[in-house]
Amino acid sequence: MNRNEALQLLKSRLKDNRLIKHSLAVEACMKNLAEHFDEDKEKWALAGLLHDIDYEETKDTPEKHGLVGAEYLKDFDISDDIIQAVKVHAGHGETETRMEISLLTSDALSGLIVACALVHPERLSAMSPDFVLKKFKEKNFARGANRKTIKDAEKLNLSLDEFVSICLDGMKSIANDLSL
Repeated sequence: MNRNEALQLLKSRLKDNRLIKHSLAVEACMKNLAEHFDEDKEKWALAGLLHDIDYEETKDTPEKHGLVGAEYLKDFDISDDIIQAVKVHAGHGETETRMEISLLTSDALSGLIVACALVHPERLSAMSPDFVLKKFKEKNFARGANRKTIKDAEKLNLSLDEFVSICLDGMKSIANDLSL
């Protein structure tokens, strides 16, 4: 499945524009992480784009989130490792591969970066990793952004600063698409 087909599939399943933008943000993070690790950028980007494809369907049954999406994606030309990453990012199994860990941590960090952009005077364009890291330390800021999950980027042999820089750069590259 190519990126345009995946985006159309995502939009057929998600109606909330905020969820679509979140998926785009995670896609941008995953693409930059893949580049950093010399991995398959298209594959990693698809994992980011499609990771929450079942979110609206499972919002009232969060224990099914990831499972419904993984099952749905089996009907399409999507590799098994992407389907597995979709499943484990929602807590169904342990994250084992670099792609799975990257998806889980990017999912959490992208939310923090969006929250930072909403309070930064210049949104994403002039935001620095230091700004994000400062907000990361403020426990009352963006409480929904799981700091423990974000710190799991250390499992990727990345410092928190490196991880934030890579994802922030990815999101900056699509700032217009994110309306940030």
